[in-house]
Amino acid sequence: MQKNSKKSSNSRVSDIELNSVDAEKENKESLNNLFELLPREISLQIFSLLDVQSLCRASMTCRSWNCTITKNDFLWEPHCLAIRAVCKREIDDDRKSGYSWMDTLQRNYQKSKVKFNWLSGRYSNLSSSVSLPEKIMYPMDAETWGEILEAELKRYAEKSRTDLIT
Repeated sequence: MQKNSKKSSNSRVSDIELNSVDAEKENKESLNNLFELLPREISLQIFSLLDVQSLCRASMTCRSWNCTITKNDFLWEPHCLAIRAVCKREIDDDRKSGYSWMDTLQRNYQKSKVKFNWLSGRYSNLSSSVSLPEKIMYPMDAETWGEILEAELKRYAEKSRTDLIT
């Protein structure tokens, strides 16, 4: 008789543990469902306030968020326009070719960072290619490298003029 009471006691403990795990899952699901209960316009407004990294992370949260974020191209437009200052030609060409704002941003985001650093002179004083950080080696077309070379030549000419004056 004692053996039965121990078994029933153990099964009650495991039932309680399972119930707490189920309750925790339900709490997480209800948080996601809470977002789904919001009017669509409100959820899109919330997503529109996120930066690029946060928007990408949010899209990986659940299928519902992923669908909402990837199906609403206007969420990506302001981020794409922000990098357009650096990659105007690339952004304009992609848009003319029919790429969505999200695809255009994905195609040009990393390039814009690398191109910005080159154009701003961050890599002007490197003594050799060995000095280049690996993360800046991003494939770019000939026109982009031409822009970078022009910027470097202008910097060199300015420096030469300054050196002659002093």
